[in-house]
Amino acid sequence: MKRAGVLLGLIVILLAAVVTAGYASAFSSEGFYEKGGNIFDNWEICRTRAFGVDGFYQITEIGFRPVIAFESLGEQANMAYSLGEQIADEYPDPLQRAEAVFHFVRDRVEYTTDIDQNGSEEFALNADELAIAIMENGIGYGDCEDMVVLLAVMYKAAGFRSAIVLVPDHTAILVYLPDYNKATAIFELKDEPGRQRPFSN
Repeated sequence: MKRAGVLLGLIVILLAAVVTAGYASAFSSEGFYEKGGNIFDNWEICRTRAFGVDGFYQITEIGFRPVIAFESLGEQANMAYSLGEQIADEYPDPLQRAEAVFHFVRDRVEYTTDIDQNGSEEFALNADELAIAIMENGIGYGDCEDMVVLLAVMYKAAGFRSAIVLVPDHTAILVYLPDYNKATAIFELKDEPGRQRPFSN
């Protein structure tokens, strides 16, 4: 059993943050514009930078808040959220439901760097943008943060607690499944155990 309490101290429990976020009644992103060499959406979120109070993850010296996920939640929950709800309706068993969300994203998003996709070193998609691409084309393209944001929104819609985790040059998602016996690692956050499974078959 591996303990990673220090690492999990960096985690934002996405579900709690999203419910109380001030963005819950805002509108979906559209209409991108350039400012200072970066691309912003109409929420004033910088899509080409994770750092700073206007970055898509709002990484600062005092915190981390994956604000881009809020664009697909609250009153504006749209395509990605509805996909998670559909999976919840289809899979009443929580463990099967959790795996179905995971498999949906794993099987329908082809890992593609931002440089290869749009010529930028960094460009974050919100969950609806990636979900719409999947529904329209049968496949979506994105890198780790794009997949993680889609998973976080879909897991919330399917009734799960999840967290986005930052590690050097990567982002990942943890899902709270205390009864999941296929986990390869067990984490504990504030005396609450959880398990990790690699992002693979």
